[in-house]
Amino acid sequence: MKLLAIDTATEACSAAILVNEHILERYEVAPRRHAELILPMVDALLTESGLKLTDLDALAFGRGPGAFTGVRIATGIVQGLAYGGDLPVVPVSTLAALAQGVASQAKYIISAIDARMGEVYWCAYQVDANHLVVPLTEEKVSNPNRLDVPGEHIYYGIGSGWKTYRTVLAGMLQGKCGIIDGEAYPRARDILLLAAGECQKGHVVSADKALPVYLRNKVTG
Repeated sequence: MKLLAIDTATEACSAAILVNEHILERYEVAPRRHAELILPMVDALLTESGLKLTDLDALAFGRGPGAFTGVRIATGIVQGLAYGGDLPVVPVSTLAALAQGVASQAKYIISAIDARMGEVYWCAYQVDANHLVVPLTEEKVSNPNRLDVPGEHIYYGIGSGWKTYRTVLAGMLQGKCGIIDGEAYPRARDILLLAAGECQKGHVVSADKALPVYLRNKVTG
């Protein structure tokens, strides 16, 4: 399987390519430079892997939630590539990608991205037998003091929401909080891992159906 993924939903910008089981990635934390960086990253990966766009089986992208401008950039780029290469697309949650990044370190994970305006985008996950994250809750945008997670599990907290609202979020978990990493961002390599399984199941969409998810109507960033 040959997949290409991009993500620009947060301060980080990344692209990654999967050729069979080998992953190549470009990653840079570069706020406000995503539109400048993402296509050169894609071109470099295709060149390094010796592939053309039309050699790929599918594309994947971080469809949000995240910064409005960043999510919009990724959506526009992946739609353009999909039309150009006549390729199907796998939209992947940026919250799920965050959680997948630590799937080897924890069984239960809560991803939280700072949504500004005193809110966080968040979702709780469990790691399955295939070492992939599956959601335990719906994706939500809420005040951090309204975090409501199931069970008595010890959760790994990851994402910028944990940096901004660490005390509040940890307090809402009432002792169910383990490791916290507020510095992590979604990465295209983790989008690839989630997209590969979805692609194998035929869970793909056409370019015009590759749509962003914002979780709220009033957006910032």
